[in-house]
Amino acid sequence: MRPTQAPFPHTRLRRTRKSAAIRDLVAENALSVKDMIWPVFVREGYAVEEPVPSMPGVVRRSVDKVVEAAREAHDLGIPAICLFPYTSAANRSEDCAEAWNPDNLSNRATRAIKQAVPELAIMTDVALDPYSDTGHDGFVRDEEIVNDETIEALVKQALSQAEAGVDIIGPSDMMDGRIGALRAALEAQGHHNVLLLSYAAKYASAFYGPFRDAVGASGALKGDKKTYQMNPANSDEAIRLVERDLREGADMVMVKPGMPYLDICRRVKDAFGAPTYAYQVSGEYAMIRAAADQGWIDGDRAMAESLMAFKRAGCDGILSYFAPDLARALA
Repeated sequence: MRPTQAPFPHTRLRRTRKSAAIRDLVAENALSVKDMIWPVFVREGYAVEEPVPSMPGVVRRSVDKVVEAAREAHDLGIPAICLFPYTSAANRSEDCAEAWNPDNLSNRATRAIKQAVPELAIMTDVALDPYSDTGHDGFVRDEEIVNDETIEALVKQALSQAEAGVDIIGPSDMMDGRIGALRAALEAQGHHNVLLLSYAAKYASAFYGPFRDAVGASGALKGDKKTYQMNPANSDEAIRLVERDLREGADMVMVKPGMPYLDICRRVKDAFGAPTYAYQVSGEYAMIRAAADQGWIDGDRAMAESLMAFKRAGCDGILSYFAPDLARALA
């Protein structure tokens, strides 16, 4: 039962807000750089840092520049980065074979980072949309995104990433049964310590637009992703999806997007107690940055407040493009 409080004036709740020192003593949650995973975009070339127009402050980096970013992340105390490739049209195809090419952008970047900054954890994305000529996360057959055939390709993609040395694989495709298939394949090939951070509750959201620009998928996408990503109206379904993925071998689970789905974060953490993450997606980041750049909001405070919301909702960690900004602010 909730403890009984003395009536006013014996209880004055403002007493615990009287100064910064007292507020710190009674703070229920705290932000740390150790909570952060930094998403980074990698592209072909050398010495390239190409701005993403719809994401102010975010760039696509060539592999050598991604290594520099990895060193920066490590120096700032960020424990992990997540790689997303910007794949040229020439490497997009119906069979998505570039996804499991040992020398694709993601795998080359992984090996380069591991050689330069071995202490930094690397997360990668498993889905076919960066490699597909349709922009979909799975194979398209007769206008249907097919499930089981897609899983076979995702397994090959994940194994190539594991061979390259990734620490965390993030399946973002939302195909049914892919976690069990990935876990079985990783175990069979001896990758016992590769973690699966499942995009377990990933919604069909309008907040992904700038990300699709960043990875070059916007122009390629034909139709929408509503047959495999979740309906924003649903909450109980998210719990069923998380439970399934944990039963199939996920080590950690993610809710995506973040702030519009804080209620889902809280439900997931309360229901399972498993390591729970949220992705503060490109649209969330872009809105805060754009408003800050216009002088309409205090950007640093809005950043910190938005990230604290995830901790308050029960998240153990957050994927956010603000990761280095937060690290500098906390330092």
